[in-house]
Amino acid sequence: MDEKNWRIVEVMMRNGRISKTDLAKQLGITEAAVRKRIQKLEKTGVILSYRAVINYKSAGLAASLTGIDVEPEKLWSTIGKIRQIEEVKSLWLTTGDHTVMAEIIAKNTENLSAIHDKISKIDGVRRLCPSVIIDVLK
Repeated sequence: MDEKNWRIVEVMMRNGRISKTDLAKQLGITEAAVRKRIQKLEKTGVILSYRAVINYKSAGLAASLTGIDVEPEKLWSTIGKIRQIEEVKSLWLTTGDHTVMAEIIAKNTENLSAIHDKISKIDGVRRLCPSVIIDVLK
């Protein structure tokens, strides 16, 4: 990834709603060049999606960052099943304490608990370690 693409990504991570015109001005290139670069970043999977970052507490929702320990021989089939759960908004393969980390957003704490229970029963899941988000700080 060249310097201009990195700058595009950096700016868009801070403000995903920035216009292509404003982005072009910041980078000193044409709007057409910005558009082409963004399309390429989307096509190659650098930019995965666009979405609002919300304060779960203010929205009256319940959320968790949940560590999931998975049996190595069942990793990809287990991930496939977890991906299908609508409330799982992000899923990361990680090193460290857990094999997989999931961002889960639910209507309320009862729903969040039911989702954790559902994940814990998926074949290949060894252990679930949810950390319920109590406030968004940044």
